[in-house]
Amino acid sequence: MKRDFVSLTGFSKDEISEIFELSGWLKEQPRPDYRPLAGKSAALIFEKPSLRTHVSFQVGISQLGGDAIFLSQENIGLSMRESVRDAAEVLSRYNDLIIARTMAHRTVEELAAHSSVPVINALTDRLHPCQILADAFTLRERGLLSEGAKIAFIGDGNNVVNSWLELAGVIPIHFVLACPEKYQPDPDILMLAKAAKISRIEIVRDAYAAAEDADVLYTDVWVSMGQEGERCAREAAFKNYQVNAKLLREASPRCLVMHCLPAHRGEEITADVLEGEHSIVMEQAENRLHVQKAIIAHLLEEGQPEREDRRTFSRVLEG
Repeated sequence: MKRDFVSLTGFSKDEISEIFELSGWLKEQPRPDYRPLAGKSAALIFEKPSLRTHVSFQVGISQLGGDAIFLSQENIGLSMRESVRDAAEVLSRYNDLIIARTMAHRTVEELAAHSSVPVINALTDRLHPCQILADAFTLRERGLLSEGAKIAFIGDGNNVVNSWLELAGVIPIHFVLACPEKYQPDPDILMLAKAAKISRIEIVRDAYAAAEDADVLYTDVWVSMGQEGERCAREAAFKNYQVNAKLLREASPRCLVMHCLPAHRGEEITADVLEGEHSIVMEQAENRLHVQKAIIAHLLEEGQPEREDRRTFSRVLEG
């Protein structure tokens, strides 16, 4: 039975640990003989422009032995020239995998519903699960993926935050969001994350309260693609939510700074912090490649090396 990666809620703690284990094995050194996609192809549907997501998936598919076919909205005309259902059914007859970066979350859900091959959510207006799994892997490498480490997200309760909350419903973390009242995360996702009673989840208005003794400071742009008409309102709402040197001083001395990129220096984060000694932003970006390769291999459930043949992390997720 095919599995999709539309959100994190359908994956158990053990499955996420297995993906992390494989990610580490793939990252450790080149694996030219590990080609679970040999003779296979993947369709990349991108309604939105992309740098990291596009390149990391295309390179990862190639490294796993497969071929990637890039389809922009101009090429495919999804929901316009071509219905989502028809596109899903046709592409799954040609390909072994569909990866979709879409405007509306319902588009990815519909693709998954009508595709006979696995569908991976590469970003929607609701969720960004590949980003957050790569971020969590990055923190795990640093020993900071646990309920004892405080992750403070400063800014918009957007798709990135929603995926952090979904992760918090599966593995134990301490997640604090500082955001304006009108920019809170999806209420249903928040409710389910809290109802799981696995993680400590807080939402506050004061960025400095969120940053106090934080082990991680995370932020994202104030104005995402498709929100350009809201720029003035958003800049006014988020003016007190900038990650800067003053805010960083409230955090733990060993605090790490994260950003999913692209970054707008001087808006949600200052250049000195983004490029400073606390930043692990480029580690996050690199790990997109390794984690997405592991997600693909996990979904296909074939060609994976035997556990005893891997050099794996010795510790499991805490909690």
